[in-house]
Amino acid sequence: MRIHYLRHVPFEGLGNIENWALSKGHQISDTQLYNNDPLPEPEEFDWLIVMGGPMNIYEEDRFPWLAREKTFIEDAIDAGRIVLGVCLGAQLIASVLGAKIHTNQYPEIGWLDVRLTDAASRSRAFSRLPERFTAFHWHGDTFDLPPGATWIAESNACRNQAFEYEGRIIGLQFHLDTTLESIRRLVEYCGDELVPGEYVQSERELLADHRERLVDLRGYSEILLDGIEDEYGGL
Repeated sequence: MRIHYLRHVPFEGLGNIENWALSKGHQISDTQLYNNDPLPEPEEFDWLIVMGGPMNIYEEDRFPWLAREKTFIEDAIDAGRIVLGVCLGAQLIASVLGAKIHTNQYPEIGWLDVRLTDAASRSRAFSRLPERFTAFHWHGDTFDLPPGATWIAESNACRNQAFEYEGRIIGLQFHLDTTLESIRRLVEYCGDELVPGEYVQSERELLADHRERLVDLRGYSEILLDGIEDEYGGL
């Protein structure tokens, strides 16, 4: 399997997704958009993974590469590729599919619960996950549900936590990719976003001992990715 991912900043990589891909023997390539790397043709990869970042999808004046990224995502969808977006990546995919992206009622940062909808039980990708689990979050914006997409998950702070479109296109507002190192780097580079709020945890809370949660998160990531591969890996 050939996995290509879009990277928006140096400090946000694939995390648990990379561990899973390497364990399966899949090929990994990336485009560092912040370096204006060239983008591949859809025929050069099987999966496209669009990762997170601190920018907003509508900041094309500050990040001109966002415009060509959106076109590239649309081309990958039209070419029938498996497309997975995480946080900013999910917002970009939702926007390409016609949904509105806007500021969420609450910033959501830290270890917070996610609940799956009834529709998730009918999804090959999501049906193996627990109906309720703790994920990692770091976002201020959110997406509306794209037309024709299936609503998959919610949290107390954010209604649209995940969607599925035609099965092979998935957006996650929450993070299953998070590792201890990625939390440390987010705190280092985005710590100014840790303003007091109902759903914003402190730096001390974020960097506390979360070994069990991190192990669980890696397991949830593997369950989701295995489900996508089992259903659509042969595309």
